[in-house]
Amino acid sequence: MNKPSLIVCIIMDIIGCLSYFIPALGEFSDAIWAPISAYVFYKMFGGKTGKIGSLIQFTEEIVPFTDFLPTFTLGYFFKKIEK
Repeated sequence: MNKPSLIVCIIMDIIGCLSYFIPALGEFSDAIWAPISAYVFYKMFGGKTGKIGSLIQFTEEIVPFTDFLPTFTLGYFFKKIEK
């Protein structure tokens, strides 16, 4: 499997943080974004990193006030170190 692009990972993390800019819809949009981002994480990273990371990504998005964690970017560096 190809290593995900750092730029794509940063963009995915920025998308996850966008809910902070829409106060009324913030946590509602997280409920929609959480499963989507977890699926994308799994597909991008694959294997053990994808499985564990997608669970962390889902939890990070669904739990209030944890959107600031750059899970995709951390996954990128973890995958880079792993090889």
